[in-house]
Amino acid sequence: MDRVFIFAMGLLFLVIFVQVTLFHYRQNFRHWSMWIPVLGTPIFGLCLVIFTFYNAGWLRSLLTVLLAIGIIAGLFGSFMHIRGVGQRVDGYKLRNFMIGPPLTLPAMVSAVSLLGLIALHWG
Repeated sequence: MDRVFIFAMGLLFLVIFVQVTLFHYRQNFRHWSMWIPVLGTPIFGLCLVIFTFYNAGWLRSLLTVLLAIGIIAGLFGSFMHIRGVGQRVDGYKLRNFMIGPPLTLPAMVSAVSLLGLIALHWG
């Protein structure tokens, strides 16, 4: 069952990659940090999918490091998105939270990274 869960986490990272790339492309990659999830999520996803079929110790170690970085990157992204809402006209108004940077997407990267770590080391 843990393999199925790890495979699902890999696919989820690949779906997040598509969404985050579309959002950041729409904003013309105005800040260097927009590249972090665009480059990181497909690497996380592919490594998890490969790990599902090829259980190697070095790959487990690599995924542990990558997913820990994913947690930190998601937290940093949350900070940047909250900051981005405040930089819009009128600052932290409800309208800016609704049309500005999505607050839940970076948190989802952290959450999926954490779930991936749990699945990797549960058994």
